[in-house]
Amino acid sequence: MAEVKLITVGAAEDGIRLDRWLRRRWPHLGQTQIHKLARSGQIRVDGGRAKADTRLDAGAMIRVPPLPEGPPPQAREGISDRDARFARSLVLWEDDEVLILNKPAGLAVQGGTKTSHHIDRLLGAWGEGMDRPRLTHRLDRDTSGVLILGKSPDAAARLSGGFARRRAHKTYWALVEGHPRPGEGTIELPLAKVGVDDRERMVPSDMKDPRAKPAVTDYVTVSRAGSRVAWLALSPQTGRTHQLRAHLLAIGHPILGDPKYNTPASLELSGSLKLQLHARRLTIPHPSGGLIDIEAPISPEMKAGFTRFGFAASEAPKDPFTERLRR
Repeated sequence: MAEVKLITVGAAEDGIRLDRWLRRRWPHLGQTQIHKLARSGQIRVDGGRAKADTRLDAGAMIRVPPLPEGPPPQAREGISDRDARFARSLVLWEDDEVLILNKPAGLAVQGGTKTSHHIDRLLGAWGEGMDRPRLTHRLDRDTSGVLILGKSPDAAARLSGGFARRRAHKTYWALVEGHPRPGEGTIELPLAKVGVDDRERMVPSDMKDPRAKPAVTDYVTVSRAGSRVAWLALSPQTGRTHQLRAHLLAIGHPILGDPKYNTPASLELSGSLKLQLHARRLTIPHPSGGLIDIEAPISPEMKAGFTRFGFAASEAPKDPFTERLRR
């Protein structure tokens, strides 16, 4: 790279740290080097200085100075055959332009200081350079389900554009404490990030708060287990960090098994259950035309919740939100 470049943060990268954003593009950059570039003002965000751990907003303009070239792709350390087999076992659909995975709960999408095993690393099973699939959106570490990637820069850009222009429709399943009243509706509640790193949370906020961002979630009750638990279908209309988890806690019905967004009652009800949130279905325009419509089988963690409270996946209509509109 021989000249200064200005690069726009993509819609799928909203909320990513500056250092992670840089390493996705230049994996050979070390953390010390990134901190030095940030401290000296050589790397800037929207014209201003920024720290390495600054969270980026979609649409932000990043100034990147000339950087040393990294090693050629073939010189980089590959993943093991075992990890490659595991990565390919997650495939729900694959063609020349699109890769769709059923992400397991507990596996991060991207790496960090304390995270070396993650989806982004496992993508080395498909090769490096132009052969390496590209992330187009994210799921929380403990959320399972549909994760879609582009197998070329153009395909990834088109898929990311589908999310940015709200042409993608995501349906999540969640088990929550109690029964929302009414049983279906829309949560429109701005959210703001507070705290730092692992202690960071999304909290309801007034739009006058400069940190606040609009957040909208549609929900429909699929089934109930007595008065204790409801099975909800959720459709986020915006893509804020931890949006579903923060919204459900805000209306008094936290998702079971959530270690961060909970109440004493939800923790007691959850017992040993892990996070009961699953990205069940995604519909999005295919980069070459037509529509992708894919479902992910529920995870072992979600099956445990269904078994405890007597739910069956067959109870749910394919699109609960279409059924809602018909009523």
